[in-house]
Amino acid sequence: MNRIVLLLPAAVIMTMIGCAPSDDPVKVRNIEVVHVVHSEIWSKGSVELIDDLFADDFVGHFPAGTVHGREGVLARVIAHRTAFPDWTEEVEDTIADRDRVVVRFTSRDTNLGDFLGNPPTRNRVEISEVAIFKLSDGKIVEQWVYPDMLSMQRQLGREEQ
Repeated sequence: MNRIVLLLPAAVIMTMIGCAPSDDPVKVRNIEVVHVVHSEIWSKGSVELIDDLFADDFVGHFPAGTVHGREGVLARVIAHRTAFPDWTEEVEDTIADRDRVVVRFTSRDTNLGDFLGNPPTRNRVEISEVAIFKLSDGKIVEQWVYPDMLSMQRQLGREEQ
C-alpha cells in the first residue's frame, strides 16, 4: 500500500506533463521576433531587418520620447548606436502571453558620441532594462522601454541630471 501512495504523486505529475499542450506557435514566433530585435538590430545595427519586424504603424514609448513608424525605429537605433557604437543587449528573461512579450535584458557599451544632447564621456555603461512588446501578425506594433536611466546617468558621470 505504501508503494502506491508514493507512486501516485509521480504518476499524476507524469500525466500532467504528458498532457500539457505544446507551445503556441504564435507565441514562439513572437518571442523569436523580439529576440532578433535585441540580438540583431540593437546589438549589431542590422537596421535592414526593421521592415520585417516592425509594423508600419508602430508606436515606441522610449524615455527620450515616443517614436512612430519604422522610420522612428530606424532614427532611434541610428542615434543610439552613434552614441554607443558597439551597443549590445543580452536578454536575461523572457515572458510571453498572447500578443505580449516582456524581456529583461542587460545593455552594455562605451559612450563615444553625443547622447541626449550631451557630449561623449568615453565611459563604459552597463544597465538593466525591461521592455514590453505588443505584436500582431508577427510584427511589433507597440513597445514600452524601461531602462535604468539613473544608473546610466551615474555611469556617464551625469548624476545631477
